[in-house]
Amino acid sequence: MKDFVLYCKSYRNDFLRLKRLLSSVNQYNLEHIPFYISTPVADRASLVSTLGGEVGYIWVADEDIVAANPRASAEKYQSTPGGLSQAIVKSEFWRLGISESYLCLDSDCVFIRPFSKTDFLSSESIPYTVLHQNKEYFQLAMNRGEAKVAQNLRAEAHRVQTLFRRDGPEFYCAPAPFIWSAKVWESLDKEYLQPRGMTLWDLVSPEYPETLIYGEALLKYRAIPIIAIEPLFRVYHYDWQYFLMKRLGETEEKLANNYLGVLYQSNWEPHLHFGEGTKSWASRTLKALKRFFRYLQSYI
Repeated sequence: MKDFVLYCKSYRNDFLRLKRLLSSVNQYNLEHIPFYISTPVADRASLVSTLGGEVGYIWVADEDIVAANPRASAEKYQSTPGGLSQAIVKSEFWRLGISESYLCLDSDCVFIRPFSKTDFLSSESIPYTVLHQNKEYFQLAMNRGEAKVAQNLRAEAHRVQTLFRRDGPEFYCAPAPFIWSAKVWESLDKEYLQPRGMTLWDLVSPEYPETLIYGEALLKYRAIPIIAIEPLFRVYHYDWQYFLMKRLGETEEKLANNYLGVLYQSNWEPHLHFGEGTKSWASRTLKALKRFFRYLQSYI
């Protein structure tokens, strides 16, 4: 078993973004940390075609990850909506026994400077944990009249916190990418899920996201020592945030002083959507106009 790998769960619509991520991994991966990519079996041919062959990564099937849990239901995997299924599959990657911990990347991540294992593991090979209270982002949202952003995220964190009967402040193990330990996921399975006759397919939902569940399981069962760090990537959650930061002079070159990479939300990068779009011309036009209005708002 390896001590650490990179992993991305992707699917056909995100393959152009994944190609950009792979290019950045190939450029900045100083120690050639193995990079695993999983997709549905049905998407493999498109993956190979888009990425130009199986070079620089190791492919695994989503179906194999699902099957690695003897209590998981293939039928539930097939019937679960795509975004939710993706969240659960990437949380179950540890079951393949490939590595003790892994960096779970989204397809819309991009590395912007060199990285090595020391960015993710201590000298004793203990994975760091992104753990913070999101105050900077909440304050920015409040300043821009987006108070509901903080309200919704705090309510979400409180719901998951209540599951584990923990008092105290809300903590966040996001945004992506996530440093995840197999020991933490295993402790959740043994201590919480199995006694209740559950799997992650029963627990994870839009109301109970996997990122918060991982953090609360770590705080509850202490499967590994907690060595807290701040987020690894700059994430632009909304386009209004992106426009504002750019106006303040933020560039990838400047970000590289504090961050390993950037995550650009896929829902406002339509030019990197693989295949034909499904939205009508009117819908796309309205969306573009709304985004332009938010751009103008960044000057207020």
